[in-house]
Amino acid sequence: MPKKVDHEKRRIQIAEATWKVIIDDGLEQASVRKIATTAGLSVGALRHYFSSQSDLLSYSMELVSNRVKQRIQTTAYNGPPLEMLTNVISELLPIDEDRRIEMEVWFVFSAKTLVDSKLESLSAAVYQEMHQGIENILRALEEFKLAKKGIDLEVEVDRLHALIDGLASHHLLHPETFTKDKMIHTLKYHLLSLCK
Repeated sequence: MPKKVDHEKRRIQIAEATWKVIIDDGLEQASVRKIATTAGLSVGALRHYFSSQSDLLSYSMELVSNRVKQRIQTTAYNGPPLEMLTNVISELLPIDEDRRIEMEVWFVFSAKTLVDSKLESLSAAVYQEMHQGIENILRALEEFKLAKKGIDLEVEVDRLHALIDGLASHHLLHPETFTKDKMIHTLKYHLLSLCK
């Protein structure tokens, strides 16, 4: 009897192998052959799941986004409102090994979107989702009656979004100088600046 293969698990295994190759060797080295080898598959088997490198990169990029969303949706956030909101935003920051890998891969993919229109549309969709999530967080500040009166919500969403990206890139590029603690402290300081 032939062995039954869980196709979605196999696609995830291939995507994770793609992440590994990108982190270890860079995107330019992420050939189908190298990814297949890292995943323990033949090139033919990999092509059974992804017909092109663009499809593979698109799925791998989507997996990063889906994992972040899943964490946010399945985690029970407790404690004072400001602490809860900080913890939600921290899901978007490289605060542990898994999130560091996701963020590093995401930044590499983001650069690739400049030359791959299929990835560009996915990146734009994820950007909008993230932007909406950040807006929800700032609206929660208002609902908890913590926000200062008269803040410009649209500008503050843009500012917090840019801050999150900046915190993540500074920590990835300079982890010894811009430590995890400094990253979280800066985030909390910014959120407090929006409060009464």
